[in-house]
Amino acid sequence: MEPVDKPSNFLRQIIERDLAQGTYANRRFAGHPADAAGHAAGQTDPARIRTRFPPEPNGYLHIGHAKSICLNFGLAQDFGGVCHLRFDDTNPEKEDQEYVDAILDAVHWLGFDWNADGVSHLFYASDDFDFMYRCACALIEHGLAYVDEQNADDMRRNRGTLTEPGVDSPWRNRTPEENLRRFEEMRAGQHPEGSMVLRAKIDMAAPNINLRDPAIYRIRFAHHHRTGDTWCIYPMYTFAHPIEDAMECISHSLCTLEFEDQRPFYDWLLDHLVRLGLVASPRPHQYEFARLNLTYVVTSKRKLAQLVAERHVDGWDDPRMPTLVGLRRRGYTPESLRLFTDRIGVSKADSWIDYSVLEQALRDDLDARAPRAMAVLDPLKLELTNWAEVFGNAAHAEPCSAPVHPGHPEMGRRQFDLTAQVWIEREDFMEVPPKGYHRLTPGGLARLKYGYVIRCTGCEKDADGRVTKVLAELLPDTKSGTPGADAVKVKGVITWVSASLGVAAQVRLFDRLFTEAHPDAGGRDFLAVLNPQSKQTVQAYIEPALATAPAGASFQFERHGYFVADRVDHSSAQPVFNRTTTLRDSWGK
Repeated sequence: MEPVDKPSNFLRQIIERDLAQGTYANRRFAGHPADAAGHAAGQTDPARIRTRFPPEPNGYLHIGHAKSICLNFGLAQDFGGVCHLRFDDTNPEKEDQEYVDAILDAVHWLGFDWNADGVSHLFYASDDFDFMYRCACALIEHGLAYVDEQNADDMRRNRGTLTEPGVDSPWRNRTPEENLRRFEEMRAGQHPEGSMVLRAKIDMAAPNINLRDPAIYRIRFAHHHRTGDTWCIYPMYTFAHPIEDAMECISHSLCTLEFEDQRPFYDWLLDHLVRLGLVASPRPHQYEFARLNLTYVVTSKRKLAQLVAERHVDGWDDPRMPTLVGLRRRGYTPESLRLFTDRIGVSKADSWIDYSVLEQALRDDLDARAPRAMAVLDPLKLELTNWAEVFGNAAHAEPCSAPVHPGHPEMGRRQFDLTAQVWIEREDFMEVPPKGYHRLTPGGLARLKYGYVIRCTGCEKDADGRVTKVLAELLPDTKSGTPGADAVKVKGVITWVSASLGVAAQVRLFDRLFTEAHPDAGGRDFLAVLNPQSKQTVQAYIEPALATAPAGASFQFERHGYFVADRVDHSSAQPVFNRTTTLRDSWGK
């Protein structure tokens, strides 16, 4: 399989080089319990490359994870390989099956699958705890790991600084036999949490602090959501991750830049495990790319959890949240997110992507396929005072139609009726208009879209002087689509919904959650720049057919923007629509 025609980047170049050199062409499975979905030991790996997406199931995925998902699964698809979905569930205190289920759903929703050629490539770190323990014991036996009984403060103090070397632990020179006995006692639950850890024995004077005897196992008396109480020691992520890569025959382990300083330990560990015969060669290699930094967004799990816990938002799936469940409820489509990740590309340099780039990807996706509809978000009643005279019946309903999508005639036409009273937008009438105003004014003409030209004759007001109704006359023989309809020229065209046939709907107008492009820059309290206008709810009126729209269906409300029937609250009895995005970027203007 030749790679698809996509813009090149440094990761594609690495993969192309490895394929050209046959780096992983004759790699064989070693027979570990998780060997690439049960392939037999000694079998040649049929995949050209293997990537993986390794989330920790301790929260909901966000827009940054979407970049990683699209990158890992996309590269595997483009180069005829396989991408694994792996749950790095090594931290039982923070993990939950709820998050596992949400992650599975999110990956599928984005359009990707961990099944290939009838084989599932879904893995859990917890399935391989036995082998990780075996690797740890092998390191101890060969003098490459030791049990340290310093407390956390002493370990931190003795680790050194960027300019000063660390200090050897007083337990560093125990014999392998002593260390193995202590480690077995840790596993047996004979020591309290925090009393000891297992550390790799590397170099306490290493310039890279991550090589100064990093901890690789700690004691945790915590119930694991999959293994229960089988274990009371758990591997550190930096220890488990490279072992899982090797066991699954991953070829290209793609991480964000914050893991670059961890790569020397990744290499140190796998090189020793290859030498000890526990990991097959050629081993995986780690490559780092820049994470997604998006303006007007925070992606820290801690800060997102704070927004939810303190009820600044209405849950993890609040449409203002950058979580995938939130973006989905907002009306973002999988296609738009994949388009966005393609457009921002991949590099090794950190940079900021403006939120408008994400919104434009959504517009470009929805513009081509979202059905059109009319809705009135700030309703003002308009009465056609000569309706009975023109049609001979005050209750007459005049049929009108419009294309479902102006660019796709094959999608058909939608039908709705014009009646004597309609709802129009309040901003479409002004008694004293400014220069250049082309909508309704006393004595002025405008067209009801897909309907007739009307002449405004005045308005009615309440005791406070607020306009409560606009009065107008319909001009016969000006109906859109009929002969002579253009005989009367008008500059203004306004949208409307029948007052008697239109359906009341709750419409939620969502905007950016923060008022500043970098909400938490410089240690600032991100809550101080929450946008008080990020959610506004209005009582609107919509075309009758929209009431029966299925939850999750997207539409362009003509002139207003793109809206989606809420996945949770929308029903035919009580329609609820969320604004996904406006028709054009007007933020800050």
